[in-house]
Amino acid sequence: MRAQIYVQMKLSNDFVLSFFGLKEGKHKFEYKIDKQFFESFKFDEFLDADFTVSLDFVKKSTLLELHFESQGTANVACDLTNEPFALPMEGMLDLVVKFGEEFNNDNEEVLILPHGEHQLDLSQYIYEMIVLAVPLKKIHPGIADGTLKSDMLNKLEELSPGKNKETDKIDPRWEDLKKLLIDKNK
Repeated sequence: MRAQIYVQMKLSNDFVLSFFGLKEGKHKFEYKIDKQFFESFKFDEFLDADFTVSLDFVKKSTLLELHFESQGTANVACDLTNEPFALPMEGMLDLVVKFGEEFNNDNEEVLILPHGEHQLDLSQYIYEMIVLAVPLKKIHPGIADGTLKSDMLNKLEELSPGKNKETDKIDPRWEDLKKLLIDKNK
């Protein structure tokens, strides 16, 4: 347990942006994201991950503007066949940081930090941006173009309508109900 906490703290420190010494104006930062990053959030949907996150950071006298963009691939399991494949993904997130009396992150686009704060942990924002870019259905590209060959795909094909005479038989009770509807309409 202690080693895991150390890894999380070390990992988190890699994503802490200290803006106290930065001059006003535009700054660029780049972060490499891998599977270990997601493991620190206990997110295990990615078998592997390779992302680059670029941050355009604008420091102004009264606020901070952050524009994140992510690009990369996550090795995921197909939702239909469970075959692993590289899923290309892109994400974007804009965040405005203002200063106030107390910390407030109720608004997803505006973060309020207490006066005197001089750093910001970006890891949660990077994590959310990438995870929210995961499509609802992860389908292996070989299914669409017909190049994927797997036992699971063969079984799905075998069980699909029109392929199996036994499962395609209509329950006779439904046929009797259809006759009632037809007779009623005459």
